Amino acid sequence: MTEQIIISHGMTLKRLLQDFYRVPDYQREYVWGESDAKGDGGDQVEQFLADIYGEYENITKESAPEYFIGTIVVCQGDDELFDLIDGQQRTTTCYLTICAIRDALSDLQKEIPEEMKSQIAATSVDWRGKTVSRYRLELQYEDAGNILEEYAVGKALTVPRDGTRSIRNLGNAYDTVREFVRTNFCNDADSVMRFYGYVLNKVKIIRIQTPTITKALKIFETINARGVGLDAMDLLKNLLFMHAKESDFGKLKEIWKSLNDEIYKAGEKPLRFLRYYLLASFDVDSKLREDGIYDWFQKNEKLTGHESQPIKFAQQLLEAARAYVNFTRGNNSSGAYQAGIANTQLLGGRSVKQHFIILLAGRRLPAEKFTLLSDEVEKTLFAWLITGTTGKEYERRIVDVAHKLRYVADKDFGSFLAETLRAERRGLRREFERVMNNLRSYDARQFRIRYLLAKITQHIDLQAYGPSDSRCNLADYTEGGNDIEHILPDHGDDEAVQEFGEGGANEDIIQSAGNLLLIEKAINRSIRNKCYSKKIPAYGKSKFLLTQCQASIANKEIGVADKITTTVHGLEFYPVWNVENVKKRQAFLTKLACTVWDVPEAIEQKAILD
Repeated sequence: MTEQIIISHGMTLKRLLQDFYRVPDYQREYVWGESDAKGDGGDQVEQFLADIYGEYENITKESAPEYFIGTIVVCQGDDELFDLIDGQQRTTTCYLTICAIRDALSDLQKEIPEEMKSQIAATSVDWRGKTVSRYRLELQYEDAGNILEEYAVGKALTVPRDGTRSIRNLGNAYDTVREFVRTNFCNDADSVMRFYGYVLNKVKIIRIQTPTITKALKIFETINARGVGLDAMDLLKNLLFMHAKESDFGKLKEIWKSLNDEIYKAGEKPLRFLRYYLLASFDVDSKLREDGIYDWFQKNEKLTGHESQPIKFAQQLLEAARAYVNFTRGNNSSGAYQAGIANTQLLGGRSVKQHFIILLAGRRLPAEKFTLLSDEVEKTLFAWLITGTTGKEYERRIVDVAHKLRYVADKDFGSFLAETLRAERRGLRREFERVMNNLRSYDARQFRIRYLLAKITQHIDLQAYGPSDSRCNLADYTEGGNDIEHILPDHGDDEAVQEFGEGGANEDIIQSAGNLLLIEKAINRSIRNKCYSKKIPAYGKSKFLLTQCQASIANKEIGVADKITTTVHGLEFYPVWNVENVKKRQAFLTKLACTVWDVPEAIEQKAILD
């Protein structure tokens, strides 16, 4: 039996680029050229060059310090090309750097050394005696296409800069190198050549060569699993390939690419998705951090089956990712519009996503039950946010709900909602009322105040008129065609302040929720800073029933017992506007809010009344 030897060599970039490399098609795309959610990417290329340049500045006539850029792991194929298993980001950046320096020298009309040309492309003779022309680095994954070859042959000016993630990032990285050269060497060809000579001869790398791909993947894991290499998503991918059959690499590659594409297109952080998936799918403590995810996988193979059945696990992950991406778009797991999810985006903004943990846990529920779940999540998240519950605290509660949801039988679903999300809101009743009764527009972000007014306004319309495409879509209330109206104007004229009486210039009164209503932008423009008595006719022209009835319910009744009449009789109206009525209206909105978001009466209050 042939001894399987791992060979480790420290070498210069000059030596490194005497061999030929390829990045296998199952590897991740090139990411160093982008600025992503983690804040790295384009900055990594700039930092890479800056670190090298920092050492370059220390050279003297007699010597130059070396600079170490890390380790790469390769496995040599039967065709003598080295498969890059780890280190493709650095290697690709080094290769692009050589291409960019060559183009800079060419623009400066400097003759390009033959050695530089051979570090980009060269010929080799195979065992059959056939001469083959090759580039020193080939990217085989589909995301890159043949773009790197275009840079290799000097066509950077005509290379597409949009398209796939890798195409954009390769272009960004190349541009970063060209800008670095221009900035630091002021278009002086000799200075560029000196830097090139330093990079080639003094930048060092360790190349670890393994006899098999499996061995290379294992070394990759060892190097990167201590938090200094790749993140948990990349390490998990490597772990799956390490335990998959080589014959399954193609299938696994397709699944993983689809997974990355789904998350990337949604502009989502892969690690956030991965963490939420674990919290939703297993009994994982909410304290699990992103940097602890890989360690969790290493200890819990029996739960996930990611080693014994890597293809199956990857497919499960992809299915969850597709559902997650749908959630980011306000849809259910099958891609259909889901009001509760869409509304929660209007409430929390796109940064609040902890509730996706519950949605992931319940994504396979029948449509009717999932709708109930998403509505309950919206109501509860509003109660948490408006009462100032910290993100850390409500995430802990969300995880607890998700864990319970996984074990709920269909017949127990109603009880589950009552004992979890509805109980959460009941526990917040007193604080909810306190906050609502004292709420000012500056106490919450503007989009959340808009959501609050829109939701209450929508509730009254639905109660009176019933559902319609427009009335069921909260975005029709929150979008730009409508304004938040200050009934007592913010910066009102003298007549408005005088008519209001005491407190007419009090900012707390002006910004209180009781002084706010939703109205169409066109109507609002016509009333601006006028006094209340002059605004009343305009309020009556609004399509929103709550706004119409602000000052009077006259002419709003249709019949003795019809829905419109019943709804109108449940409203309060204010023929005059003063401090007392602002407070009364705020109390009325608080009462309405408890109904809209179904914040039940606290149990101890009930007991007293009984």
